[in-house]
Amino acid sequence: MAYALIAGLPPIYGLYAALSPQIIYAILGTSRQLAVGPVAMDSLLVAAGLGTISILGPENYIQSAILLALMVGIIQFLLGLLKMGFLVSFLSKPLIRGFTSGAAIIIGLSQIRHILGVPLLQSNKIQLFAISIVKSEMTIHYPTLIIGIISIFSLLILKKWNPKVPSALVVVILSSLWVYFGKQDQVGVSVVGFVPSGLPSFKIPYFEFETIKDLIPISLTLAIIGYMESISISKTVAENHKYYQLDPNQELIALGTSNIFGSFFQSYPTTGGFSRTAVNDQSGAKTGVASLVCALIVAIMLSFFTHWFFYLPKAVLGAIIIVAVIQLIDIKYAIRLYNSRKDEFAVLLFTFILTLFVGITQGILFGIILSLLLLVYRVSKPHYAFLGRIRDTNYFQNIERFPDEITVREDLIILKFDAQLFFGNIEFFKKLVFEAVEKNSKKIKGFIINARSINYIDSTAAEELVLIIKKLQKKDIRVMVVGAIDPSRDIIINSKLIDILKKQNLFVTSGDATDSFDGVSKKTALQKKLSRQYNPMD
Repeated sequence: MAYALIAGLPPIYGLYAALSPQIIYAILGTSRQLAVGPVAMDSLLVAAGLGTISILGPENYIQSAILLALMVGIIQFLLGLLKMGFLVSFLSKPLIRGFTSGAAIIIGLSQIRHILGVPLLQSNKIQLFAISIVKSEMTIHYPTLIIGIISIFSLLILKKWNPKVPSALVVVILSSLWVYFGKQDQVGVSVVGFVPSGLPSFKIPYFEFETIKDLIPISLTLAIIGYMESISISKTVAENHKYYQLDPNQELIALGTSNIFGSFFQSYPTTGGFSRTAVNDQSGAKTGVASLVCALIVAIMLSFFTHWFFYLPKAVLGAIIIVAVIQLIDIKYAIRLYNSRKDEFAVLLFTFILTLFVGITQGILFGIILSLLLLVYRVSKPHYAFLGRIRDTNYFQNIERFPDEITVREDLIILKFDAQLFFGNIEFFKKLVFEAVEKNSKKIKGFIINARSINYIDSTAAEELVLIIKKLQKKDIRVMVVGAIDPSRDIIINSKLIDILKKQNLFVTSGDATDSFDGVSKKTALQKKLSRQYNPMD
C-alpha cells in the first residue's frame, strides 16, 4: 500500500499488485524465496514515467499504470524467449549503486509530505523538491509529524533488536489503534480512509496507440531495472541455498508473465522485492508455496478486512518507505571505490548526480552509456608489458616490475598484450610496437609478440598485423609469436598472417622463441607437435 502511494496510485492497487503476480511467479520462477510484488524503485519509476506524459484525470492515470505493467511484461517475456538474460551483466555494480542511492533519496524525500502533513510538489528532481519546500506556506502538522517520527524510530529499533519481528506490521497496528482511540483523524491526521473490498476483476487494459508510444521509453527502463533488481536479489539469496539453480532467462519469462497476467487483474509493474524476499528467507521458505500462502492472505484481506485500513495514518506508510530505502544508500562502498578505483567511482557519482538532479530514467540511461564508454576505453588501451628473462632461468617477467632480476637485451623486444586485437585497439598496439623499436632501432633484430592473452583477432587487426610485420621485416627484424591460444592461432593460420610470419616463427613459450633467435636450440618435441597444427607437412 505504501509503494502504491509512491507510484501516485490509491493504496488498494498496492494490494492488487501483491496478489496475482506473486501467484504466477511462484509457478514459473526458478528462485524458491523471491517475493514478487510492488517495490519502491519500480513505483518511483512509474510515477516519474507517467509524470512526463500528458494524462487527464486520475482514472486515466490508473489505466496508464496498468497498461505499463502489460508493456513491461511483454518486453521481459520477449527478452526471456530471446535468451537475453545476459544483459544484466552490462549493468556494473558502481552504476547500480549510484542509481539506487540517488533513487533512494528521491523516494525518501517523496514521503516527507506524509511525515510533515504538508502538501508538497511531487517531483523526481531534488532541486524542484527543494524549491517547493522553500515556497511552501503551509505549516507543519505536528500530530502527523509526531506519528511519523515515532514510527521511523520504532521501525529502526525493532529491526535492530530482532530482524525477525514484523516491525512494519507492529507499527501499522499500534498507529491505527492510536488514531482510532485518540480520534487523531479528527484533528487533521491524514489516514488511508476507505479501501474498496473484494478481489480485482478480470479486465483487459485499455490503451491507445498514442499512449503506448509515450510509454515505450519508461517501459523499457522498468523492464530492465525490474529484472536487474530481481535477479540481483535472487542471486544473493541463492548463495545460501545449494539445492536449486537460477535460470536468468526463465526468470525473465516468469517476471514478464507475472506482469502480463497482473495487468489483467489491475496490477501496476512489479518485480522481486528485497525486504519481502529477506523475510521469506528468514522465515524458512523452501519453495514457491510460501508465496502462494502470502497471496492467499492478501486475497483474504481484500475480501473481508480492507475496512481495517481505514484509520491507518499515511505518515506510517511514509515512515515504512523511508526506513526501507535507507538501506539502499551504501556510503561505505562509495568511499571504498573512491580509495581504490576512481574511474568506477566517477561512474557511481555521475549516475548518482544525474538521478538526483536530471531524472530517474536519465540517470540509469546515461550511467549505462558512461559505463560502456569506460569499458570501450579500457579495451582500446589495455594492459601490456615488455618482458625479459629473469637471469639464467626460463621465466619471463615485466621489466618494470623486476628491473634488478631481469637481463635487459638491446637486440630483442618481447611484448605481452593483455586483450583481444580488434579495430578499436590495433592503432594502440601499432604505436607500442614502433615506439619500442625506435628507441633502439639500430640494434633491434628480433620482436616477440606474447599472445597468451590475445583470444581474438578481428579482420581489421589481422590486416594491420600483416603491415606491421612487413615493416619490421624490412628493417631486418625477425618477428615471432608465442603462446597463441586456439582462437587466435586459428585466425593466424586462416589468414595472410601465416604467409608473412612463417610457421617457423610460431612458438609455445618465450624461452623457445628466445633460444631460436639466439640459435642455441632447435624446436622441442612439443613445439614440433604444435607446429604440425599449422602445417601438417612440417
